[in-house]
Amino acid sequence: MSAGAGQARRLGLDVPGVRAQACLLLTPCWQQGPVTNRAVSDHTEEQRVPIKGSCHCGKTQFEVSEAPADVTRCTCSLCSKRGALWAYYTPAQFRLTSPAENVATYLWGSRTVKHHFCADCGCGTYSESPDWSTGKPDFDNPKVGVNARLFDEFDLDAVPVTIIDGKNLW
Repeated sequence: MSAGAGQARRLGLDVPGVRAQACLLLTPCWQQGPVTNRAVSDHTEEQRVPIKGSCHCGKTQFEVSEAPADVTRCTCSLCSKRGALWAYYTPAQFRLTSPAENVATYLWGSRTVKHHFCADCGCGTYSESPDWSTGKPDFDNPKVGVNARLFDEFDLDAVPVTIIDGKNLW
């Protein structure tokens, strides 16, 4: 592995007033067991089926508990260049199904969000972040943003796209 790749994998957090231990968002349990689905009654809701996805070369694979109801297009510099449409999940709803060694991580700006990508083909696959819905990082409620463009057998045109003005927000 190159020195740059090793450095990219480094985990860290450099946000004033935030404790360093809040940095650990991915837990080893994500590599174990199936993703969590809400209990669904056959009489009240449509059955939810896990959705699988992967990078271009297939070395980074994952699954989520269900199809997204909507996706988000962020206009920040990284997301704009990456071209991702993000579907958000709780950690229990996401599972990395390939070896963690196949994933590299990029941290920028506040170093609060871990942007993961395939270490081989470079596709941006998923990110880990605190919940930002209040405008401040909530590390007690982490989110996993999955690049919905990488889902297998999923029609992105069937879900609405919400635009976040990341260019001006952060």
